[in-house]
Amino acid sequence: MTETMFAADHASRSLGIELLTCDEGTATLRMAVTAAMVNGHGIAHGGYLFLFADTAFACACNSHGPVTVAAGADITFVAPAREGDVLHATATERVTYGRSGVYDVTVVRGEEVIAEFRGRSRTLT
Repeated sequence: MTETMFAADHASRSLGIELLTCDEGTATLRMAVTAAMVNGHGIAHGGYLFLFADTAFACACNSHGPVTVAAGADITFVAPAREGDVLHATATERVTYGRSGVYDVTVVRGEEVIAEFRGRSRTLT
């Protein structure tokens, strides 16, 4: 399910986001920060970092099969990313209950944490 969903995700793929691994409840993606993603301070715009983490979240929560969407999410920016940085996002399922779930996503540049994201999912019936 995840590979099919990701293949149809034109927004994420048009930014060069790559799905590296996916297993039940987990996913790892890669994205290079381009000039188009940098804001007026010379750092990656937070919206692009959110989109990147949200894509990893979507891949992980859809790994079980049924169509699952975000019920909410938040992000904490820890360090700036800059043009040319290659980032990795790893999403991990924390808990599922009924049709809901909680997922954590860590965005890194090498070993340095750039952002922490928490997403809440809802499986559609």
